[in-house]
Amino acid sequence: MNKSTLIDAAAAKAQVSKAEAAKVIDAALEAAVEAVKNGESVQLVGYLTLTPVQKMARQGRNPRTGEVVNIPAKKAVKAKAGAKFAL
Repeated sequence: MNKSTLIDAAAAKAQVSKAEAAKVIDAALEAAVEAVKNGESVQLVGYLTLTPVQKMARQGRNPRTGEVVNIPAKKAVKAKAGAKFAL
């Protein structure tokens, strides 16, 4: 499922127009992105938890040459599926 099919499905379930569903989904996703960028976790209980994490700098190896490469520290997002995603 991509974003447009999610919008179609949400519009059908909520019995609203696709434009209204798109506005709500876009606003929710933007709010979640901003919260994670600000260092907050986003918890949709039973569905999904998004947590910002700091990856430490480390050394890796170039698989072609075996040369040691320094990998810088970076920020990332950890996603954890909730109980309603149990397959």
